[in-house]
Amino acid sequence: MSNDYRYEVIIYWSDEDQAFIAEVPELPGCAADGSSYAEALANVQLITPAWIETARELGRPIPEPKGRLMFA
Repeated sequence: MSNDYRYEVIIYWSDEDQAFIAEVPELPGCAADGSSYAEALANVQLITPAWIETARELGRPIPEPKGRLMFA
């Protein structure tokens, strides 16, 4: 992911998919998978700029990165 994109990424194992899933919570639907933690991270780093470009093309808002998210 380019240094321009400072979104939080959450990575977890999915038994259903038998893969690691990397999600960018601030960008709805922006997620990727991989057979390893590192592969899932690399894949989501590739898809994030595509998500942003598609949102721009569709005239949709692009959330500003908030940094660390807080969950209760």
